[in-house]
Amino acid sequence: MSAAEDSMSAEFDSVAEWTAEVGLDLDPAYRIPAGCRGSGSPGTLHWFLDQLAPRRGETFLDCGAGVGGPAAFAARETGVRPILTDPEAGACRAARSLFALPAVQAVGRLPIRSGSVRTGWSLGVLCTVDDQPGFLAELRRVLQPEGRFGLLVYAAAHDGPLHAPAPEGNTFPTEEGLGRLVRSAGLRVEASGRTDDFATLPADWQQAVAALDSELHRRHGSDPRWQTAEEQSSRMGGLLASGEVIGVLQVLRPR
Repeated sequence: MSAAEDSMSAEFDSVAEWTAEVGLDLDPAYRIPAGCRGSGSPGTLHWFLDQLAPRRGETFLDCGAGVGGPAAFAARETGVRPILTDPEAGACRAARSLFALPAVQAVGRLPIRSGSVRTGWSLGVLCTVDDQPGFLAELRRVLQPEGRFGLLVYAAAHDGPLHAPAPEGNTFPTEEGLGRLVRSAGLRVEASGRTDDFATLPADWQQAVAALDSELHRRHGSDPRWQTAEEQSSRMGGLLASGEVIGVLQVLRPR
């Protein structure tokens, strides 16, 4: 396994399972905020849901769902029935145990029938994917002709190398490059925004994430996998704080 694969496994597999274990011991009101750690603020998630307008009871695809916090949020707020996919087995187990959501391990081709999805999202995933054109083509394949899909993409603010180290296994397209990828996949942007517009977390979310982080560190702080995941998170946080990487929100529709 390469260094990048080791780092990605630590962040999205081992720590995902630990997150579920700790989350189950927290106040139930903390579980969704804790499960959204690093993948979405309530403001961002509400913006997507307002734009996507999912229908109560319909299937909602979360691609690269992690431990399932955003999908559980969507189910609570709108009454959708989420189905989750993630390349890491530990993340799928975490989503099932923490939120009782159906989660399927998938790398490459999605185990979803073509043209069967009307709404869904993928949050902060594209930069971690080796085959970015193929990933977007798969989203296009499963979307209904009238479907909408939300995409949160961490994008490079400029061409050329970054001035600080990127998290292992991450490749950031520029906004222009993202536009080309989207068009090449047969998709178009219906609405767009920035994560900076929704950066402030409510106090209860901050409290939940702090409680989760504190307990994860207490239980696993000496484990090299936790330390690797924290280094990955620190690198991403530094790039976002410096403005070298920006969070781009897009709602996509088939062309």
